[in-house]
Amino acid sequence: MRRFASLLAALALALPAAAHAQAYQCRVPQISRVPTVTPDGPRRNAAITGYTLALSWSPEFCRTRKSDPAHAVQCGGGNGSFGLVVHGLWPESAKGWPQWCTARRALTPAEVRGAMCRMPSARLVARQWAKHGSCMVSRPQSYLKVIAILEGGLRLPDYDRISREEGLTAGRIRASFADANPDWPESAVAVELNPRGWLEEIRLCYSKRFRPAPCPAGRRGAQGSAPARIWRGL
Repeated sequence: MRRFASLLAALALALPAAAHAQAYQCRVPQISRVPTVTPDGPRRNAAITGYTLALSWSPEFCRTRKSDPAHAVQCGGGNGSFGLVVHGLWPESAKGWPQWCTARRALTPAEVRGAMCRMPSARLVARQWAKHGSCMVSRPQSYLKVIAILEGGLRLPDYDRISREEGLTAGRIRASFADANPDWPESAVAVELNPRGWLEEIRLCYSKRFRPAPCPAGRRGAQGSAPARIWRGL
């Protein structure tokens, strides 16, 4: 854990000050309690070989959830509108995703609230900490801080504008991210499309030291030539 703390300090110095995800007029709700999360799989604590930062395209996620009370903050419109938001930061291992490790400290309502403009769902914040963050660090505050630093060091392309291009492909979506972030090779950027070809997520692959790294085989997303579309929320 001390090694991770030193790495966290180095990241904070190396990257720009953190900014929220693509949240427009984000209004943070009051959080009185942390949602209860139930594990959906076995506990798996394995040596970490890298990380994935998953950025979800909110207009597509909210396409069928605008009236769902469970997703009111992200999709209802009353707390602002969102573009790319953080789905989660996931540790990787040669033996599968580490998950559902024993959490030494509990997430607090204040910590959940502080992450809501970046991860606009209290249940999402709670789940990502319990399932993934607990396998990385001992404190939820540290997990959320790493996410803030990593996301804050990125320049997020205007995918609303790019969505209007003719002949859009997964490769173009990937290239636009690499163009906006010169330190990121296209091999470290995975584009996830749903079965209908609409953008769902951008997944960024990191080494153990949080440097851009080629995505492992099987986690590279759609092929560059795959036709793609981006829902603008209209």
